[in-house]
Amino acid sequence: MIEASTKPLTAEPEKDWQKTQYSNLIRYVSSGTYYARLRVKGKLIRRSLKTDTITVAKLRLADLERTERGAADRQKASSQGKTTFGQALTIYREQSEASHLLKPTSKKYRREILVAIVKSWPGVEALDMRRIGESDCKTWALRFGNEYSPSRYNSALGILKAIFQVGVEAGSLYRNPASGLKRARVRLKTLTLPSFEQFENFLREIKNGGGRDSGNCADLVEFLAFGGFRISEAANITWADCDFEKKEIVVRGDPETGTKNWSIRRVPMIPDMIQLLERLRSEHANESAQSAVMRVRECQKAMDRAAKVVGMVRITHHDLRHLFATLCIESGVDIPTVSRWLGHKDGGALAMKVYGHLRDQHSVAMAQKVTFGKSANENQN
Repeated sequence: MIEASTKPLTAEPEKDWQKTQYSNLIRYVSSGTYYARLRVKGKLIRRSLKTDTITVAKLRLADLERTERGAADRQKASSQGKTTFGQALTIYREQSEASHLLKPTSKKYRREILVAIVKSWPGVEALDMRRIGESDCKTWALRFGNEYSPSRYNSALGILKAIFQVGVEAGSLYRNPASGLKRARVRLKTLTLPSFEQFENFLREIKNGGGRDSGNCADLVEFLAFGGFRISEAANITWADCDFEKKEIVVRGDPETGTKNWSIRRVPMIPDMIQLLERLRSEHANESAQSAVMRVRECQKAMDRAAKVVGMVRITHHDLRHLFATLCIESGVDIPTVSRWLGHKDGGALAMKVYGHLRDQHSVAMAQKVTFGKSANENQN
C-alpha cells in the first residue's frame, strides 16, 4: 500500500529533493526513495512510492495517478448527485487489486465473490446507495445464504460491508446498511475416512482403472496421503525438494503465490513415502532435479470412480490431507507437530478442532485405557 509522507513538502529545503526526467516523479535525496508529486483537481498530492528503484517507481506512479484521478472523478460525481453501488464496488475492487498485502489467489477469490454478489442481487450496481436499506440487505442475505455455503456467505458479507463502507467514507452514506447482518455459523465437516483395507482397495482400483494416467493418478493419491500436502503444493514439488538423506520434503507451493501461508516448510518422509519416492525415482531416473515428482496435477474423476466401485464414501484431494493428519495423530504424533507438518500457523488450534475427535475405532480403543480403578502397573505390583 502506498503511504502518505508525514512531512509537508514545504517544510523541507529544496536541496533535499531531486527532480527526475519523468513528470510527477521526484526523489528524496537522503534516503533515495522516490515520491509521486502531482496535482489532481487542484489538490497537491505527495505520496511515497516505497522504493528506490526507478523502474518500480514509474509503475507505482502510474497506478497512483490512475487511482487518484479516478477517485477524484467519482468524488465529484458523488457531490453532484448519487453514488451507485456499482461505483463503490469499483473502488473496492481497485483497492483490492492494488494491495500488496493480498496474494494473487486472494485477489482472485475476491473477484469471484464480487461476481457472486452482483449475480445474487439483480440490478444492485445501478442502485443509488442512499436508497439501499437494512431490509434490502437482509433480503439479499437470505437469498445468498440459501444458495451458497456458510463460509462463502461470510466472505461475501464481509465484502458487502466493505463496499458500503466505501460509501460511508465518501460521505454518500450516513451509516452502513449491512452492519447489522450477522455471520453464519460454519460447522466443521464430519470426517468420514476410509479404513486401511478400503484405502488399499481404493488405490488398487485407481491403478487398474485402464486409463492412460491411471498409474500416475494412484501415485498422486499416495503422495497426498503420505505427505498431507495441498493439491496445489503437491503439483509443484520437484525432485530437488526431496532430500533423501535428511528424509524430508521441502514444500514451496505455487511458484507465483507460494504456499497458503506464504512460507516454505519441511515435511518429514514417513516410511511409506520413502518407499513411494524411491520407486518413482528408479522409474524416472533420467529426469532432472527440477522435474516435478508427480506427473498429473489432479485425479478427482479417477478417485470418484474408484470409490464407487469399492463401495466407500467419496473423498477429495483435501480428504487425503485429513487422512494423513488423522493417521499421524493416531500413531502418537502430537497435534502441534502435525499442525506444523500441515503448514498451519496457529500453533495447532485448527488441527485441534478438526482432528480432536478421531475415528470411532481409535476413540473406542483409547477409551479402554481410561480407568478410575487401579492401573495395570499397580495390579502387577
